[in-house]
Amino acid sequence: MNSGNDTYNPGFFRSKKSYLLCLAILILVMCPMIVYGAEAEAPKPALYATFWSLVPPLIAIVLALISKEVYSSLAIGVIFGGLLASGFNFEGTMKTIFEKGFVSVLSSAYNVGILIFLVILGMVVALMNKTGGSDAFGKWASKRIKTRVGAQLTSILLGCLIFIDDYFNCLTVGSVMRPVTDKHQVSRAKLAYLIDATAAPVCIISPISSWAAAVTGFVDGEDGFALFVKAIPFNYYAILTIVMMLVITLWKFDFGPMKLHEENAKKGDLFTTGEEKFEDLDRGEHKDGKLIDMLFPIVSLIICCVIGMLYTGGIFSGAGIVEAFSNCDASVGLSMGSFVALIITLIFYIVRRSLKFSECMDCLPAGFKAMVPAILILTFAWSLKSITDVLGAKEFVATMMEHSAGSMQLLLPAIIFVVAVCLAFSTGTSWGTFGILIPIVVAVFAGKDSQMMIISISACMAGAVCGDHCSPISDTTIMASAGAQSNHINHVNTQLPYAMLVAAVSFVSYIIAAFVKNAAISLIIAVALMVGVLFIIKKVTYKEDSVKAV
Repeated sequence: MNSGNDTYNPGFFRSKKSYLLCLAILILVMCPMIVYGAEAEAPKPALYATFWSLVPPLIAIVLALISKEVYSSLAIGVIFGGLLASGFNFEGTMKTIFEKGFVSVLSSAYNVGILIFLVILGMVVALMNKTGGSDAFGKWASKRIKTRVGAQLTSILLGCLIFIDDYFNCLTVGSVMRPVTDKHQVSRAKLAYLIDATAAPVCIISPISSWAAAVTGFVDGEDGFALFVKAIPFNYYAILTIVMMLVITLWKFDFGPMKLHEENAKKGDLFTTGEEKFEDLDRGEHKDGKLIDMLFPIVSLIICCVIGMLYTGGIFSGAGIVEAFSNCDASVGLSMGSFVALIITLIFYIVRRSLKFSECMDCLPAGFKAMVPAILILTFAWSLKSITDVLGAKEFVATMMEHSAGSMQLLLPAIIFVVAVCLAFSTGTSWGTFGILIPIVVAVFAGKDSQMMIISISACMAGAVCGDHCSPISDTTIMASAGAQSNHINHVNTQLPYAMLVAAVSFVSYIIAAFVKNAAISLIIAVALMVGVLFIIKKVTYKEDSVKAV
């Protein structure tokens, strides 16, 4: 930590963190005083499908942004959700928190598959670091990547190439690029942003991805895959996010909290709030590591995970590649593929004598421990989403959308975009947002205006990705922080202004698209608007820096 750099003052929030934890305990203690004794649990909460259904995640988000502490904030959100769902009944609250929350999400086959994938990926990274493969890649890359711009562009390119699944993208790009970006003094917050911005935004415009499969599964009575492909040019948030990354990297400027992080990184402080305490994975212990020790596990992971996803989609039962991706179970495919890749990697290292068998086994618990923070946050976030579902958040938003669908149809894509942003931000899930809004959009426009249906579906997908991108309780945001080994709240705070800027330009672009209804013309206008806004911000930032210098 460089004491000469500008830093945030975490001490300011210590008392607030203690207050939040005490408040959570106090709420639990006071529950039986509010309603004494156990009562029969109602089929639906009294506040079902009302605005209150969105309050628990909003509380968690606001507390996390204020206190800079994510664990207690998510815990308080879960507790408050349990209180609302049970009508402030003590026994009902406890049952909701555990039965509908933690136990429910941790007994979900899909969620467990994702956790298995995370743990195995942590083990593979630990093995790569133990052999010195990560350091070897850093040395190899340092001879070819000479600048901070080159390091950032390489991160963007790698993120765009790994378009199969956002989880896989986040952790793979992070483990590969951390040594390179650290060497060129790119802040961990900036790396986390580049990872996050090439995860879901890239997957949502890739026809061959787990996200395409999810979207097509929500379209009833239509050719879902064809609609997905036609909607790609209208997915302004995803496309403009990539444009923005390239522009700010090539023009060498940042704004908002990210600017402070980047200025401090240039002085040697990659974290700004102080060096974070991440699990030691024995990076660089073996100085004779080879580049193949890094490349072989990564290539094995990619190949095995793709095959695993295709297998779950029925590729070996006669299904085509596109159909297999559309029908795949990403959770099972990724967990099976990563497990096979782990076995192959272990055999490879032992045969090459890069590591002894005992050293390989020592890396397995180390890799598991490295993923514990991400697993803990994910468990809290999933539990909060589950309790939000119990409160009827989906039904509340669906009702709102149905009431507004009849009027102002030319503004409907922009309205859908905003609703999707708010819902995904509040719940931390983009796939859940697809499931709520896409059927409504299809019902409104099916058989009436196919072009408006395509634009509106794209607006739904873009808004869902935007909200997911911004939300501190989003699993993708959590994965990006884990991949970059950046403080999670730092990542959220620095990314938020960038994401909101792209969202604002996307909102205007959807209004234009509804009137123009031409994919090429609308996209050109959207990109021009994005570049123009960034040019103005750069000029303003340059003037502010000039004034400070004087």
